Amino acid sequence: MAIISSSEAKRIIKSIDSRLDERAEEYLSKKNGSDHRDERTYTGRILHLDGDRKYSEKSSRFYKKLGLNAIVKNIPEYKQAQVVVSLLDRYKPDILVITGHDAMLKNGTNYNNIYNYRNSKYFINAVIEARKWGANSNKLAVFARRMSKLF
Repeated sequence: MAIISSSEAKRIIKSIDSRLDERAEEYLSKKNGSDHRDERTYTGRILHLDGDRKYSEKSSRFYKKLGLNAIVKNIPEYKQAQVVVSLLDRYKPDILVITGHDAMLKNGTNYNNIYNYRNSKYFINAVIEARKWGANSNKLAVFARRMSKLF
């Protein structure tokens, strides 16, 4: 794992944001330019939990820009497993997205061991709880993604 400067990390994040905006614009122009007047797209309800306030706000704006039916909640990683079931009961989404940031612990030595990371265990527990909630049906799709600190 390479350590990069904060300016390089900011440049990478800006590049990713730019690509997301470009893809959203492409999607919207294709959707609006469609000649199929009776064609409808149903995306389902999305519940997105994220541990970072800025990323939660950015995600919410992105979903709205695309016209998706999404609820975005800023929940610290360590609380996600505790609240996921009540939020699933409340919003009854079709798609659950769990994201947050992670970093290796100071004493961690093995990059492949999730217990050497600050938040990985919380993401796993949140997915386990969500799967219990959706155990009686295959309707809930769960996407979990942790973003490691780059610097």
